[in-house]
Amino acid sequence: MLDHERLRAAYRIVRDELVRELAPSGHWVGRLASSALSTATAASAMSIAVQAADFPPQRREPIQQQIHAALQWLAASQNPDGGWGDTDKSFSNIATTMLACAAFRLGRAEDQYPAVVDRGMKYVDRAGGVSGIRQRYGKDKTFSVPILTNAALAGMVGWRDVTPLPFELACLPQAIWGMLHMPVVSYAVPALVAIGQAKFHHDPPANPLLRWLRQQAIPPSLAILERMQPASGGFLEATPLTAFVVMSLAGSGQACHPVAQRGLEFLIRSAREDGSWPIDTNLATWTTTLAINALDGAGEEISDRISLDWLLACQHQKRHPMTGSAAGGWGWTDLSGAVPDADDTSGALLALAVLRRRSSVEQVRQIDRAATAGLRWLLDLQNSDGGWPTFCRGWGTLPFDRSGVDLTAHAIRALHAWLGEACHVRHAETPSPIGTAAHTLAPPCSHNDKANSLLQNPALRDRAAGAIRRGFRYLERHQRADGSWIPLWFGNQHHPDEENPVYGTARVLLAYRDLGMMSAPAARRASDWLAARCDAEGGWPARWDSAAEPKVASVEETALAIEALLDAPQGTKQRDAVLARGIDWLVRAVESGQHRNATPIGLYFARLWYYEELYPLIFTAAALGRAVRCWSATATRCLE
Repeated sequence: MLDHERLRAAYRIVRDELVRELAPSGHWVGRLASSALSTATAASAMSIAVQAADFPPQRREPIQQQIHAALQWLAASQNPDGGWGDTDKSFSNIATTMLACAAFRLGRAEDQYPAVVDRGMKYVDRAGGVSGIRQRYGKDKTFSVPILTNAALAGMVGWRDVTPLPFELACLPQAIWGMLHMPVVSYAVPALVAIGQAKFHHDPPANPLLRWLRQQAIPPSLAILERMQPASGGFLEATPLTAFVVMSLAGSGQACHPVAQRGLEFLIRSAREDGSWPIDTNLATWTTTLAINALDGAGEEISDRISLDWLLACQHQKRHPMTGSAAGGWGWTDLSGAVPDADDTSGALLALAVLRRRSSVEQVRQIDRAATAGLRWLLDLQNSDGGWPTFCRGWGTLPFDRSGVDLTAHAIRALHAWLGEACHVRHAETPSPIGTAAHTLAPPCSHNDKANSLLQNPALRDRAAGAIRRGFRYLERHQRADGSWIPLWFGNQHHPDEENPVYGTARVLLAYRDLGMMSAPAARRASDWLAARCDAEGGWPARWDSAAEPKVASVEETALAIEALLDAPQGTKQRDAVLARGIDWLVRAVESGQHRNATPIGLYFARLWYYEELYPLIFTAAALGRAVRCWSATATRCLE
């Protein structure tokens, strides 16, 4: 048996570190990895903008200094094979490498960094050049066209290699965009407009009627683009998307357009001191809800340290101009560039259910109003296939628009937390404050004056029950034959297909756990598959059943697997030995100080890799905290 005191001590270390990361404002912010791809696109956009004839001369010098710092950072970040990966821990890929080479060319720094550029271009050639880009992204034009546009602006490829984007479609009513089979995903309409116009400017169609029609669509589509731009100037708070818009407008003679200028200001403000840019400003809402739910699962009471007002203020109160999403959802950050989505809305609803337990009567009323709007938003988002997409119902089948198993499982958990049969109101007089050694299971729920009024709404409750049933049917249909599930928003660069079945399977199992369905056949198959992925040392993932089996375990995936397996029923194959081995692996990681080593398992838009420094801390706190509670309640069942 694993020593119980070692487990408690390791958990206390992680818990205390996580709480110390809580900002004075009452929420977590985190820190995303610096990104070579973001840095390259930002440098390219700034270079094209400052070189425009009508750009104010007095502004050029400070921006040129930022470009110089960005190129220095890129030169120092090149991988030994000559390419660049999305993060400093990522394998080289053709997309980031082509964009980095374009940045040096547009920054007129090829003579300053000749060896760097030469190695980069050789990597691009080995990876297939234009055809390699197209092969990487397939039919999805969301990222292949922006990359080739950047390369064309740098003179690396011809404009004939850039696929035209129908920017005029943005002038049609937003309600029908999902039916138009656009070549880009829902969040990329700003790129559709700006990049489509850049292609039109440099390589107009030969047909005079089509040329005239597209020319007439430029002013109204730019007006739509301007309405979509958030107050921060950063589309989605994302450096690459904003940079593509800025460089495309500047490269088509519109460097001084208000959208380009606001986007440029966003890029200037977003630069880090070392000259790099992250993939996005931050994931504050996402990391905060993950942390709240992780500590709650460990039995901690932290509501007095969390800003309820901040979390409530993150809820979108009006229809979103970019995706047309209705009011009621949450995005990944509190900043203006966020877009409401299924995953963050589910996380926020789960967190509000936690905070509600020790809130005042007036706060409960606020929470219930927000939760009602959020639940209805989430129910309205469910696709006809029973799964949940990220942003928009029924938009299409391109990556990040289709239903995802991780999103669906999260939505099921959120609906059940508010509208399931179980009451989730804990006795107010029995807190388990941070800093104490009490880690027992919470007392049974009981209805009191703060009981969930939403449970008394039969129509909403019945609708949620039907949505949950359809969601589970979707999950069962998309379970792979080996028992695993593949998530939409996370990957593993060691996997042959860059997928992350450990993350997906663990996240789906949490939905079965929350609804008391861990004995269901699908959950048993998933538990068996997950247990079999543990290596001899106790880490996940260990095997992909392929010729090139990696032996690379991560803190994040190990913690997620442990949390999911802790509630697997007795008798599940290998479960007991695997859990003891896995928990010991995680405890040793904490004892050696390795538990904060973040891994690039996050997949941002268009398969851009990132890591978030809070992920290993949050996931480890969730796993070890639940292990402590499980051991305290039923030690022999869990860990003997």
